[in-house]
Amino acid sequence: MNPMSMNEHLSETARTLPPSGIRRFFDLAGASKDLISLGVGEPDFVTPEHVRQACIQALENGRTAYTPNSGLPELRQAIADYLKEGFRLEYEPSCEMMITVGSSEAIDLALRALIAPGDEIIVPVPTYIAYAPIAALHGGRVVELETSARDGFKLTAASLREKITSRTKAIILNFPNNPTGAIMTREDWIPVAQLIREHNLIVIADEIYAELTYEGRHVSIASLPGMQERTLLVSGFSKAFAMTGWRVGYVCGHRDLIGAMLKIHQYTVMCAPVIGQIAAVESLKQAGLEEMKYMIRSYDQRRRMFVEGLRRIGLPCREPQGAFYAFPSIAHTGLTSDQFAERLMNEAGVATVPGNVFGPGGEGFIRCTYASSVAKLTEALERMERFLARIAEERESEVPSPDVVLANG
Repeated sequence: MNPMSMNEHLSETARTLPPSGIRRFFDLAGASKDLISLGVGEPDFVTPEHVRQACIQALENGRTAYTPNSGLPELRQAIADYLKEGFRLEYEPSCEMMITVGSSEAIDLALRALIAPGDEIIVPVPTYIAYAPIAALHGGRVVELETSARDGFKLTAASLREKITSRTKAIILNFPNNPTGAIMTREDWIPVAQLIREHNLIVIADEIYAELTYEGRHVSIASLPGMQERTLLVSGFSKAFAMTGWRVGYVCGHRDLIGAMLKIHQYTVMCAPVIGQIAAVESLKQAGLEEMKYMIRSYDQRRRMFVEGLRRIGLPCREPQGAFYAFPSIAHTGLTSDQFAERLMNEAGVATVPGNVFGPGGEGFIRCTYASSVAKLTEALERMERFLARIAEERESEVPSPDVVLANG
């Protein structure tokens, strides 16, 4: 008996919303026991023991109630201190900050609070795949701004100027970038920030990978003159602190913007999980910060090893300066990103993500996370090398021999 279809009851937006390209490959990868997954951006470290123990103690003490809607006061103060010391940003924790269910909720709240139907939101691509679908759910129109490998996948003022119209409301920025690993320096930001101020735009700055900047210090666009009041700074504890499953993020910004987002937050999720917030407080103590720095040093070592390995086996790759992804080119293989990723997974047992799922400019690339053990990365490179050799043999066999060419000539 065929189940009844309920599609007619769904909204047009829900019916047409595309599924996540990342999750599709993750689900396919889950069916294989011998597969090495370089697909999902999740640290291979577990949350440090002292953080887990603090939460166990909190549970035994009965800390299971709601927190204030904006989050634990001690956590907001700890974040304010952390941002001031680490990134030279000052926020008033009582009214310019709120704790969210991961950074994803912060982005959703920001777009809900800002967008009216028909508003345009500029999104530089390739980038994290969730921005456009979330904006579409709230009636916004995403304008994709393609960055290129030639420019190091950086955003330029010239390219941004071409995309701004009278309908432009905001721009979503993701640096360090997922999937390219690109970063923006203060010099890169200056002309971009000037253009944003000229056009009175709001910035949603997704800086979840801020700590994973390998050369120098991360520079937030909010730190430039006149930008903090018009920037919603989004971050969290998932990546640098190995806390993906705890679902704790935060957003900082002008009190009017945070106040509007907080009202929506009150009516939807009430507050972030209390145990996750307790874990975040513990992570920002000295021991937690030392653990975070250790993990980043490890990612940096893997980054150098893996990128060198990709180049050695014949996959050109710009050196990522942030996050924990490599974005090698596979264009010379003659395969599309989808074809390459699917065949690599099925034939070599290595799961990656095709670059085209991250938007225009991603075709011809694949995303590989190096947030995995050195042993797995080494084995993945060996499997990829054998796969590339097979692809090269196939291409050679397709080229007619000189005798055939002469005979047909």
